[in-house]
Amino acid sequence: MRLLERLQGRPGVEIHLILSRAGEKTVAIETGRIKAELKTLSNYLWNVEDISAPMASGSFPVDGMVIAPCSIHTMSAIAHGISSNLLIRAADVMLKEKRRLVLMVRESPFHLGHLRTMTLLAEMGAIIAPPIPGFYNRPRTIEDLVDTSVDRVLDLLGLPDDRIRRWQGPEWAAGE
Repeated sequence: MRLLERLQGRPGVEIHLILSRAGEKTVAIETGRIKAELKTLSNYLWNVEDISAPMASGSFPVDGMVIAPCSIHTMSAIAHGISSNLLIRAADVMLKEKRRLVLMVRESPFHLGHLRTMTLLAEMGAIIAPPIPGFYNRPRTIEDLVDTSVDRVLDLLGLPDDRIRRWQGPEWAAGE
């Protein structure tokens, strides 16, 4: 949700949202928001079963894709080319076209199979970026913790934000 909010309205950024059924349930459980509210945070909301959507083709110009959160199921399907829906197909297109694919895998702990799947995806060009909070900037709220991960993803997409608090050394952290 926070990534969508931070991307919304940025010049030159067009948001194509693909919401899986599990994603829709997760958003409702964790934030109380419904699908209609998510539509307002994106330029386009695609049905996860619409395999004819533009991003299912490598000819559709896309600079990057983020799957947040990325379940182990989705991660595994992407790694093995099981393009059973638009989300997985679009991720597969990102890999085959050598475009930026960021997977915010959030399940924990990981067993060896999960780690090997992550390695396979990294070797294929995906960026594995679990939403692990940073504490160097002394977060005060849950939003501060979430923003740490969102800030990293914005950097990975080549969309840095001048509001990001960047590490300046131990004196910087102690001076607050």
